[in-house]
Amino acid sequence: MSKPLSDHDRKKQISVRGLAGVENVTELKQNFNRHLHFTLVKDRNVATRRDYYFALAHTVRDHLIGRWIRTQQHYYEKDPKRVYYISLEFYMGRTLQNTMVNLALENACDEATYQSMLCCADMEEDAGLGNGGLGRLAACFLDSMASLGLAAYGYGIRYEFGIFNQKIVNGWQVEEADDWLRFGNPWEKARPEYMRPVHFYGRTEHHPDGVKLVDTQVVLALPYDTPIPGYRNNIVNTMRLWSAKAPCDFNLKDFNVGGYIQAVLDRNLAENISRVLYPNDNFFEGKELRLKQEYFVVSATLQDIIRRFKVSKFGSREIARTDFSKLPDKVAIQLNDTHPAMAIPELMRVLVDEEKLEWEKAWDICVRTCAYTNHTVLPEALERWPVDLFAHLLPRHLEIVYEINRRHLEVIAAKYPGDNGRLCRMSLIEEGGQKRINMAHLCIVGSHAVNGVAQIHSDILKATVFKDFYEMEPHKFQNKTNGITPRRWLVMCNPGLAEVIAERIGEDFIRDLDQLQSLRKYVNDEAFIRDIAKVKQENKLKFSVHLEEHYKVKINPNSMFDIQVKRIHEYKRQLLNCLHIITYYNRIKKEPNKQWTPRTVMIGGKAAPGYHTAKMIIRLITAIGEVVNNDPVIGDRLKVIFLENYRVTLAERAIPAADLSEQISTAGTEASGTGNMKFMLNGALTIGTMDGANVEMAEEAGEDNLFIFGMRVDDVDALDMKGYHAEAYYNRLPELKQAIDQIAGGFFSPKQPDLFKEIVNMMMHHDRFKVFADYEDYMKCQEKVNALYKNPKEWTKKVIYNIAGCGKFSSDRTITQYAREIWGMEPTLEKIPAPDDKI
Repeated sequence: MSKPLSDHDRKKQISVRGLAGVENVTELKQNFNRHLHFTLVKDRNVATRRDYYFALAHTVRDHLIGRWIRTQQHYYEKDPKRVYYISLEFYMGRTLQNTMVNLALENACDEATYQSMLCCADMEEDAGLGNGGLGRLAACFLDSMASLGLAAYGYGIRYEFGIFNQKIVNGWQVEEADDWLRFGNPWEKARPEYMRPVHFYGRTEHHPDGVKLVDTQVVLALPYDTPIPGYRNNIVNTMRLWSAKAPCDFNLKDFNVGGYIQAVLDRNLAENISRVLYPNDNFFEGKELRLKQEYFVVSATLQDIIRRFKVSKFGSREIARTDFSKLPDKVAIQLNDTHPAMAIPELMRVLVDEEKLEWEKAWDICVRTCAYTNHTVLPEALERWPVDLFAHLLPRHLEIVYEINRRHLEVIAAKYPGDNGRLCRMSLIEEGGQKRINMAHLCIVGSHAVNGVAQIHSDILKATVFKDFYEMEPHKFQNKTNGITPRRWLVMCNPGLAEVIAERIGEDFIRDLDQLQSLRKYVNDEAFIRDIAKVKQENKLKFSVHLEEHYKVKINPNSMFDIQVKRIHEYKRQLLNCLHIITYYNRIKKEPNKQWTPRTVMIGGKAAPGYHTAKMIIRLITAIGEVVNNDPVIGDRLKVIFLENYRVTLAERAIPAADLSEQISTAGTEASGTGNMKFMLNGALTIGTMDGANVEMAEEAGEDNLFIFGMRVDDVDALDMKGYHAEAYYNRLPELKQAIDQIAGGFFSPKQPDLFKEIVNMMMHHDRFKVFADYEDYMKCQEKVNALYKNPKEWTKKVIYNIAGCGKFSSDRTITQYAREIWGMEPTLEKIPAPDDKI
């Protein structure tokens, strides 16, 4: 059998088809050598892999710079409407390979460098400035906005430490700081000329000519720009991340000789604002530092937005615009969840206090400029800031929020006279023990558009969480189903599959993913079925090598690769997966001579450091693996691996190798999901509930081509009304009882029999996410999966239907809808001239 082609060779094949352009290899080689020469330390003659990486990164960056400058010139000349995507998270992963794909440089770089590019690429640190779906969505959106020629800017925080690195030690998660900047970041450019002051604390003074904020503490926001290349259109947009710097006179105004050293050391207090990403996913932690981060990014960003609005010529600082009524025609601000909600009172402060607009005029401008994306319905994730903290940290903003609320409640009272319950429910201020500001309510009131991220999620928002707001202003509510960029999540991470598709339908699908629909005509084509299966097998072999190296477990590459990778959370129900593994294990043990479908089950994801239950779930998974993987009766028919330190780069390896994608959240809890789309695009079949975007995936590919099981949202609601009693399922289902008894009795933790008592107690007595209610249907559905896997041809036909149904889940489609239906902008697939082209 011929050796499987490496990704490296695949990309060479693809570039022959025009998926990677031809550049001047000689010039690239000269640039690479020049960079390598200047990278080398004088007393070291031998280049390290890191030297090669930095030399290659700088060579590729050279190709970005000219396009970047020309793009900005293009925007200043055309003066288009600009969109500002504000997010506390941008989960970018690695940049080198993605940039080479988008600039069509891979093949030329490959020939210009002396050693394997993959070797270089592996030296790059992931930019892990996000927790999961929300941060990765922002990264996909930046790629799509650039590829669609939108004048777009991503604004966030340059965290010194991103999401922690996860180590598994004796089966437990241990967190390690992610010092991703320790070797420098070749993709960013500091822009000290655009440094901005951000004011905290202080007090307000009300004068006849307006309000002044005095005695504040100032922190400087230093911007770092990262280029965001579009796909082969010569557009390079900007992601601007702010870093906190103490001003020179910080704490030094009235120092004495003894206090000087301490005053300098205290500069760290100001700079801590951008030190570390809060590692919580779908959970609100009301800490002062977090509120500081949220206001820091918003204040610096709005100063930048208004500066750019006022000037019009490239490189000019002369004020050309003073009429703020035009702001909504030139500026769209998209709030990625409520984390940047402070943009609403901050824009009001700027317009009213600094620009001296009347409140009504300022409010109209604010609402027409801002739009809000909601990402979750889980109550523990909704941001509700204590009024006392607000009053201390942001006194002027509290006054503004109170005034917004006063006017808001007047409108409600006029529309629904005497309905005090509605006033209470819709207020921005929650009364009760401790007064709190409901940030989602602030976002809805202060925005012209509010969207959920999958149809079912948007419907739930309108029917439950924001029902009152929907009744009052139905025109504000929209749906924008999430998407993923096909550049990173197909062309880059799965070149073999991209090539097989391009051979049949050409390569325009990379820009227009709807073209994948035309693959349906190949569903019975023997050669195509063979090619799709072959690529999957090659990806599995490659990933098997990685797994065996890292986990010292012998992998059967012919087994079904059953993968669940996402943050560890009770609502995502990794515990349901565990119960299936245990039940399958018990069945094999009971009938060892039966023909079982072999499986390698992989579960990966990080638990928030303070989330005890999630950490116990990880310990349970590793404990099950210890037992299953060392049982000689089981052999290679079942293996369980916990994928350590799941991150963007590991996803790029695991997802192309997956056969089965586990998307098993309780119906009504997962807003959308995007991992589900990545697996679908890369030729895995989905076992899932009717939750989030799974619903639309089933619509697009045909419900028969997914393994759908479990309660629907209505069933969950009905069960809530009736009361969920886990014991009833435990007593009725012998296999479930056996699995729970094994966990509780120490079968998987013989040295600590009580280790998992808490988890069992939670599942039996206070499981909000009703794991047992879906167990029986899940097990039946998994039997269907096993049966189909034994028929590779029929399995692959379903894979083809899934790939063909992926068009809707491109972030290009999502962004096109945001642009047309929220931002009032029109995307374009036009190319602008390259820097060396004559204009």
